[in-house]
Amino acid sequence: MTPKVLHIAAAADLQPVMPTLTEAYERESGIKLIVSFGSSATLTQQITNGDPQDVFLSADMAHPQMLADAKLTDGTPVSYATGKLVLWARNDSPAQPLSIASLTNARVMRIAVANDAHAPYGLAATQVLTSLGILAKVKAKLVVGENIAQTSQLAESGNAQAGLISLTLANSAHFRSLGSFIPIPDTAYNPLHQGAVVLRSSSQKQLAHDFLRWLTSEPVQNGLHNLGLEPAK
Repeated sequence: MTPKVLHIAAAADLQPVMPTLTEAYERESGIKLIVSFGSSATLTQQITNGDPQDVFLSADMAHPQMLADAKLTDGTPVSYATGKLVLWARNDSPAQPLSIASLTNARVMRIAVANDAHAPYGLAATQVLTSLGILAKVKAKLVVGENIAQTSQLAESGNAQAGLISLTLANSAHFRSLGSFIPIPDTAYNPLHQGAVVLRSSSQKQLAHDFLRWLTSEPVQNGLHNLGLEPAK
């Protein structure tokens, strides 16, 4: 018997997270999850253009709400997690030892950020630099990734000496082995409430809603901090 399959469009910050969640859900439900990643804005555009997905996991609430407003969803968006922004750098970076002051260090020539028009973590990075009063000072240093995964690769490769990236990526074993990170104060950017929605075009709406109920259940929420996320708020 062919296993049932759900197609999930997931924000790029979830790349290190989804393998763990997918394995747990498949073990518990017998349903296979096929996940594709991109920036929240890009995925929203693809879904609007007819990309066949069952569930959309965004890095914010705004993009799922856009789809709901366009009557492309089955129900209203729900928050499934809260994201965190961090400053990460390789161990051999001149940004080390890391501090907020590393952003304006003259030896740090390039800082990776995500595109603030496409990626919620990029918008958060712009809010941080603005709230710290250093956006104008560091603007010429910024190198922009299309999504937060691409942004982290810029810092990982050394093409940027530091990066404002998601805790989900910085907390992964790979990034911990290469560098270190410090948290960005929550007061420096708007909360990253990450939203999910079932899509109207899904032919498996009941299974899709079942997955969201599982994702927002207490046992799963309680384990999110291990994956670099906080529970939904």
